[in-house]
Amino acid sequence: MTIERIPPPNYPRVEFGRRIMAFGIDFLIVWLVSSLLGTSSLGIQFLQILVFAIAWLVLRVVVVYNNQGQSLGRYALDMRVLAVEGGRVPDLQTLLKREAIIGVGALLLAIASSNIIRNPTAILLILPLAIDCGTAVSDTQLRQALHDRYARTIIVSARRGYSLDIKIKRMLETLQRNVRR
Repeated sequence: MTIERIPPPNYPRVEFGRRIMAFGIDFLIVWLVSSLLGTSSLGIQFLQILVFAIAWLVLRVVVVYNNQGQSLGRYALDMRVLAVEGGRVPDLQTLLKREAIIGVGALLLAIASSNIIRNPTAILLILPLAIDCGTAVSDTQLRQALHDRYARTIIVSARRGYSLDIKIKRMLETLQRNVRR
């Protein structure tokens, strides 16, 4: 498999930390919804996995397709997902491919975080997600993770959003100034 490089469009790139925070917001929402159905028994619970998968697809495919390329986490941090070639919101099939790959990693992260206290080796379930998203750190041109390369998508900054990260920074700066007084 060869990776073709195309000239990057002139979109503002998103820092890796902001991408992690947006993923974390989406993951937390889906994980909380699916954990409501969990029990305290050991092992993997199939109903919880099914609810996680459905909620992930709704939040990261249907909402993104209908919301100009933004999920709740990406809207909170002013980002959107676009197709590399057209510069538009990807179609449903492309979003489904992309989110199926990252969704498996997110599901393994949810299983690991639910079982980490009882079984510390569950931390190894995070490795596929770390490998997938870790490639974005080494990609200096387009900052694409493996799921982005496969689906030919890119995460870019958007003007539309809530700017949660900027609002939190301002709030912390104000809090620091007030503490110093």
